[in-house]
Amino acid sequence: MSRLAALPPRRLRRLTVLAIGVTTALTLTACGTGTDNGGADTPTRSASPTSAPRGLLTQEEAKKVVDNYEAVNNRANASQDAKLLGTVEAGQIHAQSTADFEQWETWSEKDQKYYETAFFYRDREYLIPAADSGATWFAIKAHSSADPKAGSVLVIFDKVGSTYKVVMTVYADEPIPKIAVDKHGYVTPADPSQKVGALAPDQLSKSYEDFFETGGKTAAQTFAATESTKGSTDVYKEGVGDDLEGYATERFFAKEPAHPKVYALKLENGGVVALFPTAHTSEVMLKPRYLSSFDITPGPKESVYNSTRRDVVTDDFEGQALAVLNPKAKPRVTGIEYRMVDSR
Repeated sequence: MSRLAALPPRRLRRLTVLAIGVTTALTLTACGTGTDNGGADTPTRSASPTSAPRGLLTQEEAKKVVDNYEAVNNRANASQDAKLLGTVEAGQIHAQSTADFEQWETWSEKDQKYYETAFFYRDREYLIPAADSGATWFAIKAHSSADPKAGSVLVIFDKVGSTYKVVMTVYADEPIPKIAVDKHGYVTPADPSQKVGALAPDQLSKSYEDFFETGGKTAAQTFAATESTKGSTDVYKEGVGDDLEGYATERFFAKEPAHPKVYALKLENGGVVALFPTAHTSEVMLKPRYLSSFDITPGPKESVYNSTRRDVVTDDFEGQALAVLNPKAKPRVTGIEYRMVDSR
């Protein structure tokens, strides 16, 4: 798991740091629902053995899955072992974690130490659907022991082959509305293609990336203003940075996420909370009049993938986000994380 996503000072700067190569420098060349607290289970439902439907798995089974993920994840983080982490992690979160390990040597000693420190999910609320819901996944809502004062985190465990793996993890900047639970204590997955107000959950990514592509000409009218939307708009406004200002331009292009599956749950208020993947490409290009005289030197993280000085630096970013959709209000994106996963 991407540990830096849970570190508040880094999270507040995450879009600036992770969605643009701010260290790129210009170089003159000669042209070259149940809960548990600290492991103690607190059941949230009482089931009749003769009439109650079964859950996708029991709370005790879910607890074992989460406990195992914590143990393996902590070992993998300590040794930056992407193969080991892949036994309990997949999807967008694993793409980000793999990038973290690849870029490890570019990190500060402080960030490396934080990432290597074991952490656990506290105050867990197990969000388990009924076995006949059609869902292959369950979730937990919790807090990270790494920062008890941080907001809640939603973690999705989906069935990959025969194993439940973490596929998405998003920390919320705002309180997550109460998730609907039926009389048996099960949550209800929502259809990602069904509109809730202005958008369906599976339309969020394409609409949201407009904040990067245009600064939000369309998205600012579609989404409610949040810390996440402000941070995304700031990335667009900041442009290429002081080193390249006047010499190069930057453009963003939305792209299909590496792992496009969207996860959504119904809320008590009639809305939906969705965890959705998102992605874009950043292209920093020298202006035509400088092509014969200058090259762009990639920053440290970009150089992990391609250290060659070049006229155009293209970076790929994979993200994951949390949104709250309400039939009578604009969708609110209340948590978003990107990682650069390639540079060319």
